[in-house]
This record gives sequence, C-alpha cells and structure tokens, in this order.
Amino acid sequence: MEKTNTIQGIEQKVEAILSQMTLEQKVGQMTQTERMSISPEEVKRYHIGSVLSGGGSCPGSNTPGDWVAMNDAYWAASVESDEKHLSIPIIYGVDAIHGHNNVLGATIFPHNIGLGAANDPVLLEKIAKVTAREILATGVEWTFAPTLAVARNNQWGRTYESYSEDPEIVKAYAGRFVKGLQNNLGRDAVIACVKHWVGDGGTTYGIDQGDTRISEDELTRLHISPYYPALAEGVLTVMASFNSWNGDKCHGHKYLLTDILKDELGFEGFIISDWDGIDYLDEDYSKTIAMGVNAGIDMFMVSEKWKTFIEHLLVHVRNGRVPMERIDDAVRRILFVKIKYGLFERPRPAERFWSNHDSFGSKEHREVAREAVRKSLVLLKNENNILPLNKTARIIVAGKNANDCGHQCGGFTIAWQGVSDNDSIVKRVSEENASSTYGGEVGVQKGSIVGGTSIWQGIQAVAPNATLSIDGRAADSAKHDVGIVVIGETPYAEGMGDIRSGDNTIVEMGSYIKGLLKVLSPYGRSLTLNELHPEDLIAIKNITDQGIPAVVVLVSGRTLIIEKELAASTAFVAAWLPGSEGQGIADVLFGDYDFQGKLSFTWQKKEGENFLRGDENYEPLFPYGYGLQYSNQD
Repeated sequence: MEKTNTIQGIEQKVEAILSQMTLEQKVGQMTQTERMSISPEEVKRYHIGSVLSGGGSCPGSNTPGDWVAMNDAYWAASVESDEKHLSIPIIYGVDAIHGHNNVLGATIFPHNIGLGAANDPVLLEKIAKVTAREILATGVEWTFAPTLAVARNNQWGRTYESYSEDPEIVKAYAGRFVKGLQNNLGRDAVIACVKHWVGDGGTTYGIDQGDTRISEDELTRLHISPYYPALAEGVLTVMASFNSWNGDKCHGHKYLLTDILKDELGFEGFIISDWDGIDYLDEDYSKTIAMGVNAGIDMFMVSEKWKTFIEHLLVHVRNGRVPMERIDDAVRRILFVKIKYGLFERPRPAERFWSNHDSFGSKEHREVAREAVRKSLVLLKNENNILPLNKTARIIVAGKNANDCGHQCGGFTIAWQGVSDNDSIVKRVSEENASSTYGGEVGVQKGSIVGGTSIWQGIQAVAPNATLSIDGRAADSAKHDVGIVVIGETPYAEGMGDIRSGDNTIVEMGSYIKGLLKVLSPYGRSLTLNELHPEDLIAIKNITDQGIPAVVVLVSGRTLIIEKELAASTAFVAAWLPGSEGQGIADVLFGDYDFQGKLSFTWQKKEGENFLRGDENYEPLFPYGYGLQYSNQD
C-alpha cells in the first residue's frame, strides 16, 4: 500500500476508516493498556489501539529479539480482519526517556538535567536519532519523550527529567529532539510524545503531581512556551500531566487540553493520559472517564482495568454523557497519527529494517552517549589546578557510586526505580507477582546495565596505578597521590524521589486540589547530602585525613546542599546522572577533553533556599550558567 503523504489524503483515509467503525471499535482505539494485562487475542477482540510497557515490564529475557517477537504478535492480532474487526495496527509505547532504557544492552544517555548543562541542541538531535534507532531495533514505534518540564523546585523527584529551571534551554531542545525522533516520519522514525501538559515542573514545594499555583501568563511563559517548537516540528502526540493548575487537575482540564492545546495552538495529533491518570479526578471511576474524554483526552493509558474502562465509556456514549462527536474527534486524531506515521504501510515488526539490528547498543551509539557525558560535566571547584589528573598518578578511587552502573544511570533504567549493580543479589520479581504501581520491576537482575562502563572502569582503563576502595579506608599517603571519590544519590523515579520535610505540605496541597492526590514515600526529608547519605563524607574524610587531596564527583539528579563535602574536596565535579558510558568522566578528569558544562539550574547554599535565575537578591552557592574550565584557569 502506498503511503499517504498529503494532509488531504490522510484525512480522506481517516474518514474512510472511521465511516466503517462501530462504537466498540472506536472505543477500543481510544484504549491503551500494559502488556502484562492483555494478550494478542484480546487486542483483536477489543479493537485495542495501543499497548505499552510500564517501567521494568519486559518480555522474555529482555533482549531486542524478545521485544520484536512480542510486538509482532500484538501487531499481527490487531491487523487480522473479519466481519467484526477492522485491520488497524496498534502502536506500542515505551518510556525511552534517556535512551531505550527498559532494554538490556541499550545505550543509556545522561538524564535531561545533564543534557541541559551541555546546552548543545545539535547533540540533542543526535541523541534522539540514536534513541529512535534503538527503539526501532526492538520493533517498537512510540516513545513517551521528550519531557519538556521546567523544574522550579529541586525537591521534586523528577527534577532530573528537566533540562533547566529556565525555559530557554528547554525551548532550544524541544524541536530538535522531536525532529531527531520523528525524522521526517520515514524508515528511521518513531512517534514522539511531549510531556507532561502542562506545568508539572512548577508545583508548590516541588511535590510530584501537586498543584502549580501561578497565573496564566506565568504558566504560558514558563511551562507552555517550550511546547511551541515541538508543535512547530509536528510532534504527533502529547501526554497530559498529573499535576493540577490552581487546584484543577490537568487530566480533566478542558481549557488546557482542548481550548489551548488543540484549538489555540492547533495541535493535530492526539492527547494520551498518563498512567491511570484519570483515576485521580474523582473517587467515582466511571465519572472520571467521562470527565477525561470530555476534557479532550483522546487515548487512555489504563494499566489493568481496561475492560472496565471500555464498558463505562460505552455506557457514557449510549447515555449521552459523552457526545459521539467527541469520540469521533478522538478516533480521527488517533487514526491521523497512525496514518501520518505510515503505520498501515510499514511491514510487520519482525520484518522491519531496524528490527534486531546489530547497531543496538553499538560502539557508534555509545560514542554519542560518551560525548554527551563529557559535555554535561560541570566543574565547580579546582583548587591548585589539581585537575586534570596525571594518568600515571597513584590514585585511590572511592565512593558508593564509583563502580555502580545502576547508580550512575538513575531511575527509569531497566526498572522503574532504577537498579543497583553492586548488590550481590538484585531482587527479581516474577510477572505473576509484580507490583502494578508502574508495570512492576520485572526482569531486574545482576549486571543489568549490559555493555556499560562504570566510572571506576573508565578511570581504570586510562590510569594503570588506580585502585578501588569503596569506603576509602585503604587510603595511604605513602601509596596514593590523589583520591577520586564518587558520591551522591541512589536511583529513584517520580514521587519516590521527592524531598519532603514533613506531611504538612501534602495536607496543604490536598486542601487546594479538586480530586485525589497520589502520595508516594519520598526519597528523604532534606536536600542536605550529609543527611541523605552520611557515608559520602566519611569516604571523603577517610582519604583526606591521610593528607591525600580528594577530587569529588557528585552523581545526582539535582543540586544538593554540599557545604561539608565541598569544603573537604580539592576539586568538585557535578556529573548528574551520566548513564551507561562512565568512561566519559575519565575523558575529562584526565584532560583528554576540557569541561564544557554550565549549570542549567541554580545551586543553592542551604536548606530552604530555592533561588531561580532572575530572582531579586540572587545569592546562591553557584549561579545559573556557572562552570569552570581548564582553558580559563589562572
């Protein structure tokens, strides 16, 4: 079948299909569910429009071949036609937000906070193209990326998913990343999804899924403006946000979803809900479905109770609570995306060009990630020009994050909450008993960052006299010239990364928000690193107490209170969450490349501060845009 390229041709094909569809088929197209909740046979029976993998949910042994076989089975079921079923291929969705991070052996890029420090839009397009190819290697068509959040309070557990506290960098990246993913919608393209619409980075106290209490002008300037370049680039899908705006939840916000995004901004693709996102609109689940559809959501991500969703939506339409015109609009948009992407003309997943391609996790792809690591590092301190280090120096390498690929990759890597590769046993959860919080942490295993290089391994490869002592107790001034201590946070994702001093903030938000508030246990009660991870300062002191200078490398998803650790160090590097290619850090520490990164977030001095670029009385520890280089040292 020849691909339809013109808008008129696409619209004619949409109408031709829509005219043949029953209500049940239309509602099925509006439904997306998690792979563990549905079989290929059910995809056909219920006319399902999309299937996804939640974080950590993977088929078989989690190889590209397993993924291709899985999606091939779903696709084949969806295109089987008979007197009761139309041939409408599904699209399969994943959270490939820093590379194809669900799959063993994938190239894992730095999380967005590091890429923001790199401030390199050309690099971002290269990263998007590599990510698209690795997604395609698994037979998948759709990624829920890029995230365009502008994080305004680093107590938020998703701060690392934001490029910057300032919308300018986010705007510079948005269109380029969409362009790299969608790539003229040809053979090398996947469907992009910008998220989360809208204001997710602006919640009060940085509470995940909380309330963004700002004026419409400020919402537009800070949080809507990054979407303009993505929409101009033709992004095909947008994900609604869990947060509320001045008390009203975005998943039920007709003004934001329909009046602004679709009507005013002219978005032609479809809006998808977040994971069970409508559930928090009201205690009555049936009511939430009507609220979400009528507000403008077109496809619904329903993790498990998708049959209930379908039953209720059919009743709503038949009883007139949801107009047929709204259903037709949603399905038109879904079909428009599928046709414009060329899904009807593409071969089955098992026969596509990139499926099972040997470029997946290749050296070529990893070199792009390694470049991204180098460009994202920010040098905060370099006393006595201790950096760059001599490769022949006697170096003791310490810190819990020195030899842990899982820690340096952060959340949304193999499992929803990330993994720790230094554990002797990593918990493996069976598919039968997996948590449904976000697809379950299925398939987690020892050595789960396959093909990656830890920071220690990168150092070891270029410095033959380096030794590893995680706690630093092996430090000896007679044996070591310098220490490298790799410290910081351990993996987390979404609300489980929030910092909350107490429950009073949750109570306050609950009083503002119309609907339910999903609350997860936070990462900690303080942004002070020594309170979160006292073992880090101990490791530094174990080295410096022996008279050995310490180069400290901080692995973190946000800026932290680092007063004690900074004072104890001779040099201090913010490495963010660099991903699988830890040798990129060694490239810079030993002077093969200069530091290039500049802070895209203001670095606060003490607990309770939340300085932002442009504030009055702006007196942070390090200002927005700060970053030292070898080339401009005294």
